[in-house]
This record gives sequence, C-alpha cells and structure tokens, in this order.
Amino acid sequence: MSKTKYYFDSENLEFVPIKRSLTQRFYRLSLFLISSVIIGSFITILLLNTDFIDTPKEIVQAREIDNYKLQLRVLNKKLDQVESTLANIEDRDNSLYRVYFEASPIPKEQRRAGFGGVNRYDYLEGYESSDLIVNTTERVDILTKELVIQSRSLDEIELLAKNKESLLTSIPSIQPVNMSDLKRMASGYGYRIDPFTKMRTMHFGMDFSAKTGTPIYATGDGNVLRADNRAAGFGNHVRISHGFGYESIYAHMSKINVRRGDKVKRGDLIGYVGNTGRSVAPHLHYEIIKDGKKINPINFYSGSLSPDEFKELVNLTSQENQSLD
Repeated sequence: MSKTKYYFDSENLEFVPIKRSLTQRFYRLSLFLISSVIIGSFITILLLNTDFIDTPKEIVQAREIDNYKLQLRVLNKKLDQVESTLANIEDRDNSLYRVYFEASPIPKEQRRAGFGGVNRYDYLEGYESSDLIVNTTERVDILTKELVIQSRSLDEIELLAKNKESLLTSIPSIQPVNMSDLKRMASGYGYRIDPFTKMRTMHFGMDFSAKTGTPIYATGDGNVLRADNRAAGFGNHVRISHGFGYESIYAHMSKINVRRGDKVKRGDLIGYVGNTGRSVAPHLHYEIIKDGKKINPINFYSGSLSPDEFKELVNLTSQENQSLD
C-alpha cells in the first residue's frame, strides 16, 4: 500500500492530501522507466568496454587460451622425455655403433646445425604467451633436425652392418687344405731358398705339402677371376676375388673344379693338390693379396685351427727353409 503524501494549506492552516491525476501518474512512471533504461544501457556499455567484465565470447576465448597453455606445458614435458631418449641414442650411436663399424662420430654441432644466430621465430613474438610458444616451437624444430640426422646415421650403420657381415664371410679365414690331409707345412711366407736357383728369394705364399688329389677349398666367399694354367710358374691355378680388396691364389693344382665367373662360398671345393707348373713336389702354393699387395696368409686361419694348431703352424712357417716352388 503506497503512502499518502500531503501539502500544507496556509489559508486553512491544515494538511491536505495530494491527489494526482492518472495522467500525472503515468507520466512520472514513464519518465522513471525511460531514465532507468538510459542509465542501465550507459552502465552496460561502459562495463563492456572496460576490463571489469568479460563478454561470453571473451570468456570462451580465455578458456581456450588456458587450455592451449596447458597443452603446451604437457607437450614440453613430453619433449623432455624425447630429448633424453634421443640424447641416449646419439651417445650410443657415436660411442658404440659408429666405433664398431669404424665410422666417424657425428659432432653435436652438426646434429644441431642451423639453429642460432638469426631469430627465426620473430613472427611468434608480441603475444601474452610468446615465450612459451617460441620455446616449444624451437625445441620441436631442433628435435626434428636431430631425428633426421640420427635416422640417416642409422641408415648408414645398417649399410655398414650389411657390409660387415659380407666382409666377415668374404675375408679368407680358413686353411685351404684340411689339417688331416697334410703331410707337413713345407714352407711359409718370407725369404726362402729357391729349389731351382738355390738362391735366397722372397716367397710370397705358403706351401702345403699333401698327396696329389687332396681336396682344396675356397677360404672365403667370392668370385673366380681365373681358373687356368696360363700364369707363369703357377701351373693349374685358381684366383678368387673376395671383395673389399682381398684376393686369394691356389697354385700347382692337378685338377681345377671351378670356372672363371663362378661364385664360391667359403669351404667350397675348387680343385685338387698337384705338381703342375714350377714345382718340385705335390703341394698347394697359397697366397693372399690385399689391395694389390701380397701379405702373409698365416694371419687368416682363425676359422679352422685351434690355438695349439695355429701356434704349431706359426713355428713351422717361421723356419727359413727351401720352398717347393
């Protein structure tokens, strides 16, 4: 119930109730409502253009930004783990894999080449979270570069490993005549007495004395370069290329069991002991060549001799006696 208002009637010296017409009441109410709307609109516009209140769109955007920041922090923690794992792989790559396969280590500077000096992230600056964004982007770029380098390194190691396996099967590493078939080790690598001139000359191979017809075996995988009797002094002989700069020669055979161009495996039968060519008794003259230079075969029997047999062989071949060719 509204309160009744009065005014003082000075003539009659009494308070008289104020009576407003319906038109006056409507006018006053309309004026109040209009004023309220104007003032309310002004206050709303003022608040919307200040930092005191956010619009619904700004609230959604703020939440999205906070979510992105959280995701970036989580990503950085994952990057910590990836960097640690990659650093471990790089260390093993340099100190183990590349050492074993005789490859030069990859310096850290080369793995991170292209980062430093020029600011390549200036387009990300000027924002509230620029430091976090720039740091994360740079770490991802560096990791990407290091992963590319490491991937290439592992490809190289894989190729070296395949070559290493091929190298191990190709290098001559067994005795060309079985120990049980030998009569004796007639002569070794080094200066010996020539059986024809009786002069001290260099003997570039090892002579295995055995009966005519004793099997002769390829000492490593390879391709037959020659299988003929047209080399001076060798008589019937076989020459095998093992790759990686290695070759082996088997001379004075009674019979050849391979042809030029044949592929042979270590242990394959390639011929038989004989006395053809410049020879004074049945034996196998065996040579190894590395990069065009004839070297001592005594160092290439690890795959077929026991330590005691090898020691005995070294003692026999070290004696300066007369060779058989």
